[in-house]
Amino acid sequence: MTTTLSTAASPTIALSATPFALAGWENELVEAVVELARTFAMTAAHYDDRAEIAVGNLVSLHDAGLSEAMLPQEVGGRGLSYQAFGEIVRVICEADPATGTIFTMHSGAAVSLALLTKDTLGSFYADEVLAGKRFSNALSEPTSGNRFLNPQQAAVPVEGGWALEGAKRFVSGSEIADYLLVNALVDGEPVFFGVPTADDSISIIPIWDTLGLRATRSQLLSFDNTVLRVEQRGRTPRLTDFAVIPAGLPMISLGVADAALAALITHARGRIILGKALSHQQWLQFEVAEVQSRLEAVRAFVRQTLWQADHHEPSFFSNLSRAKYLANKVAVEVAQLAVRAGGASGFLKTSPIQRHLRDAEAGQLMAYSTEVLAGEIGRDVFGIAPGEVD
Repeated sequence: MTTTLSTAASPTIALSATPFALAGWENELVEAVVELARTFAMTAAHYDDRAEIAVGNLVSLHDAGLSEAMLPQEVGGRGLSYQAFGEIVRVICEADPATGTIFTMHSGAAVSLALLTKDTLGSFYADEVLAGKRFSNALSEPTSGNRFLNPQQAAVPVEGGWALEGAKRFVSGSEIADYLLVNALVDGEPVFFGVPTADDSISIIPIWDTLGLRATRSQLLSFDNTVLRVEQRGRTPRLTDFAVIPAGLPMISLGVADAALAALITHARGRIILGKALSHQQWLQFEVAEVQSRLEAVRAFVRQTLWQADHHEPSFFSNLSRAKYLANKVAVEVAQLAVRAGGASGFLKTSPIQRHLRDAEAGQLMAYSTEVLAGEIGRDVFGIAPGEVD
């Protein structure tokens, strides 16, 4: 079943209903997000053009109950399934991928802090999530590349904890965040902390000017001897923790791919060349058959992976890497075909097609990038242990 969204400010967007047998409350939540996405799509170009966070969209998602839904039951939430979460992210990102990306990163940081500090500050963070406070991930370092879970910056012991001197990059939604999930090396081991953004030692380095996902405002943050306090320290992440961001990243790209395909179809049906719509040209029919079939195959694999996650199958985590790799690649392929079909008009700033291409390319750069994932997947196929690689 497909729900079609059409607005004056955006192309026709097909919001596909989930194929999963979700819990009744999860279905209701997905339907509520579909309705919200209709309004998000109308303003996505506006916020992208201004590189401005759509704060109202994020407030709407919280008011719809997503904050409570995202929290696992063990920390006072409703415990949304991987499958329902994935569909929600895809629907949001089809309408406005910047909003969907901030929502994913916020949810990842919030859930992680509630779980990792469950025995100390966990209930406090959970209450802050339910109250609508904002969270961001401050994990990626300029010198650590894609290895955002393995920081290179060491925190030095000080009274009451450890002091961090350095920078974290691509911190989505940091300007509106109340808390950051930060990691650093402590005694040579990666350790995670929750840090309030009100700390005066944390500042934004004003270099934000990207091509894609501009409305995420994923800033570079400077930490000037920021004290990571003992009571803010979390435990080591576990494979059984809800993997919000690894599950969300493939769906961000699938949402972008769906939007790009919808824009392509709208343009091809409406563009008349020598008396016939562009959609009647055989070359485009062949090309769109290829990318649409590939998109559906990738979608099936990603959904299968989320099903595996809900059923605790051990292969799900490695398949999440494959899911991101495939979703990133197919999103770019669909968007590139949309640009070719759009021709000069699709290259104009007023066309949504160029925005979809920029957003699709951004997905490939998010850690882990497609190049890093290709290496990991290839080594896995050949049975090469990580220690055997130069």
